[in-house]
Amino acid sequence: MSLLTPVDLGAWRLPNRVVLAPTTRARVPDGVPGDLQAAYYAQRAGAGLIVTEGTWVSERAVGFQGVPGLYTDDQVAGWRPVTDVVHALGARIVAQLWHTGAVSHPDFLGERPAGPSAVDPEETVHTASGRRPTVTPRELSAAEIQAVVADYAHAAENARRAGFDGVELAANGVYLLAQFLHPRLNRRTDGYGRSRSKLLLDVVDAVRAAGIAVGVRLSPWWTGGLFTVDESLRAEYDELVASLEVAYLHLRGPDTGPDFAGFARYRRLFRGSLIVNNGFDRDSGDAVVEAGIADAVSYARHFVANPDLVTRFALGLPLETADPATYYGGGAAGYVEQAAALAAVSR
Repeated sequence: MSLLTPVDLGAWRLPNRVVLAPTTRARVPDGVPGDLQAAYYAQRAGAGLIVTEGTWVSERAVGFQGVPGLYTDDQVAGWRPVTDVVHALGARIVAQLWHTGAVSHPDFLGERPAGPSAVDPEETVHTASGRRPTVTPRELSAAEIQAVVADYAHAAENARRAGFDGVELAANGVYLLAQFLHPRLNRRTDGYGRSRSKLLLDVVDAVRAAGIAVGVRLSPWWTGGLFTVDESLRAEYDELVASLEVAYLHLRGPDTGPDFAGFARYRRLFRGSLIVNNGFDRDSGDAVVEAGIADAVSYARHFVANPDLVTRFALGLPLETADPATYYGGGAAGYVEQAAALAAVSR
């Protein structure tokens, strides 16, 4: 087996094991995808599976500039040409569903954001006026938590209407679902505190009921501030992973490079398909697949700089290096090859 061999991932037969990781590029100023996004994903449809940039589940979820949503009819209509062109080119595409929770800012919401508990996450937020420190959030009420679950279900239904093959729940990093998993952020005494994985599991059930396949992304090696995952918390991740019944699990690995032993730990615990991420090149991607540790490998920076990444892997061609100055915001430069790509998907 190698990255370029077919694989059954959940119910999908994929032509290869190369996955486009969710990569926020902040180029959707009104929240509705357009021709530029159709071109971006079309260029990367050599991937067996595409996971979109994080996509808001509601207005209450917003916490970053230039990110699309999946909670209005206009957004559904904007995503449809994206899924159509990706399918026409032979790939599968899932929408990553995103809620920033406490790591938002009043600049976006007009009021304090809400999180599991009234604990400042001590992060920074990218707003229209620049980087701003987080504030102490409100604690979500029980009724508000049920509204969040309903928001995810509504976004999942919209994803199905927009033609997506599935959705991925962003429970990694520093955002709402991850906030509930962390004892430093989640100090609740109700059911969502006694079982910190309850919100994620409730969302999985609600999304599945919307009639669409669901995957989950986790980051058991996260380091940085209050969100650092230690061995005690990692043991709780073990229990969570063993209980998940989803199409696939997508793990963000440590920043120190691919940890085959660490990934193997979750391979033993999880009964479904496993995608691994962070620091892989072609050789290490082949190796983790050949070892039977992962079913597929996702790439972010390599896909940013090399839309034809799968072709380059197949032909042994050198890879271009991404320019960080073009990661977030801007137009076609550093995002798509504008003339050829836009002509291919123009309406």
